[in-house]
Amino acid sequence: MRFCEYMSDWLYGKEGYYSSYRPIGKKGDFYTAVSTSKFFGGTIAKHIIARLDDGFLQTDSLICEIGAHHGYLLADIIEFIHTLRPELLETLRFGIVERFENLQEAQTSYFNESFGDAVTLEHYSDLSELNEESIFFIANEIFDAFECELFYKGKIARVENHEILFDIDDPKISALAEKYKHDRGEIAVGYESFARAMKKCSKRFEFMSFDYGELQARSDFSIRVYQEHQTFPLFDEALRLSEAFGKTDITYDVNFTHVKDAYAESEIACAEYSTQLVALIKMGILDLLAMLKEHAGDEIYAQELEKVKILITPSLMGERFKMIRFVKE
Repeated sequence: MRFCEYMSDWLYGKEGYYSSYRPIGKKGDFYTAVSTSKFFGGTIAKHIIARLDDGFLQTDSLICEIGAHHGYLLADIIEFIHTLRPELLETLRFGIVERFENLQEAQTSYFNESFGDAVTLEHYSDLSELNEESIFFIANEIFDAFECELFYKGKIARVENHEILFDIDDPKISALAEKYKHDRGEIAVGYESFARAMKKCSKRFEFMSFDYGELQARSDFSIRVYQEHQTFPLFDEALRLSEAFGKTDITYDVNFTHVKDAYAESEIACAEYSTQLVALIKMGILDLLAMLKEHAGDEIYAQELEKVKILITPSLMGERFKMIRFVKE
């Protein structure tokens, strides 16, 4: 099979890595911004309120997370909306796009435990089920989880008995490789169809996503496997694909120019692209910390500050992760 099919089975097949609940953080295979600090979601909540105040979003808009895992990010957003503008919980709607029923059940259970009857969580198995006037979409580390083709000097990869072989000709993938000026690396599959599906969802929306990568493709393979906070390049001789398949996370650096081009093809404008550091500070994460210090005291403030530092320090997540934001008006 082609590598993109192999990766899809690895992540989303019946026994795939994301087809069941996997812990994230200390007990999992990797950390995310969500597992690092609630102020990540809190800052997004502050931005949502700003978009309500400037009239872009309506008070009955759907706040929708894509690829929510356990639902922690959306829950953090709701918690901070309640803190900053509690009356909005009476009008805003909250939803998750999740294809797996068992994860929908886990997310519903978590929201029931967290909010009781105060919040009703809506579930959608696919973007095609949405038909709204106004949506704010949020996703964290979604574009790196799209399946990809592996390209090497004019050939793309297939997998046979967990062995990667470069011997397939594909003019479309070769054209993309030429467009993004690299002779080896990952070519994501599905960005264009994802953008088209999102365009049909709502008359007006904003989509904000955080991920790791750059505005240009890397000059070599970035694809790698995470297991218990250890990183293994896919072509590492020590990595046994037959053992890692479906049991570990597989990912690669995002080419954000490809993402922007996919949305431009659907006539959706890229409103902003920046480092996570710049984005979070611009949206007011330091203001939220100042509020915490005023109301909770120095000790709790110091604890949360250390977590936020991981999000914004350039040598940690601050520069490595990027924020990209699209707007359809």
